[in-house]
Amino acid sequence: MPFRASVLTLYPEMFPGPLGVSLAGEGLRRGLWSLETHQIRDHGIGRHRNVDDNPAGGGAGMVLRCDVLGAAIDAAVPAADTRPRLLMSPRGRPLAQRQVREWVAGEGVVIVCGRFEGVDERVIEARGLTEVSIGDYILSGGEMAALVLLDACVRLIPGVMGKELSGEDESFENGLLEYPHYTRPREWEGRGLPEALLSGDHARIAKWRRAEAERITRERRPDLLDPSPLGGEGGSAKR
Repeated sequence: MPFRASVLTLYPEMFPGPLGVSLAGEGLRRGLWSLETHQIRDHGIGRHRNVDDNPAGGGAGMVLRCDVLGAAIDAAVPAADTRPRLLMSPRGRPLAQRQVREWVAGEGVVIVCGRFEGVDERVIEARGLTEVSIGDYILSGGEMAALVLLDACVRLIPGVMGKELSGEDESFENGLLEYPHYTRPREWEGRGLPEALLSGDHARIAKWRRAEAERITRERRPDLLDPSPLGGEGGSAKR
């Protein structure tokens, strides 16, 4: 069964967006994965299909209602559907490559895209939503974050990428950032290629790439090398 993505949003027109082009789009057209969107407002309250209300206890902004979102989830996701239910949220766990691989190995994901000030906590608890974040910043809504998460998943689906092994040495796959890349010409603006890459010695090349990956990781993301529970595995993020 192909990887299935179900997205609940107030703006279904934002999908597939960039996922409809390049390798992801080709994979979508070939049926290697599927995407369906569900309009949360279809379950809104009253004549104007209201989906939000004032925060209990006062405060700025509006909050997505639990009864509206709960009804939208129930209509879109059968009770027997075992796919993870994710909520894109700035307070969620950081999106990491290891978790992405686990999702891709399954049947797919259900993604809820929040808007406004937040989502009523009761629907998060009642519908078992797992909050996921893509970075320490705030977006206008969860749609862009959902596209990022789906792109990370889709590119790992067998048959989507041009070469099945092309993702194995990428950043975060081995707990390190990726080593530098070079190509033609051999010299450019007085800058040449590293001697190791010209040697033809595969063992030497592999050793150089490993050393460079470790160097860059130490300089830019030392937290990836931290063995403590607080050390990240990559993709340190909030939405």
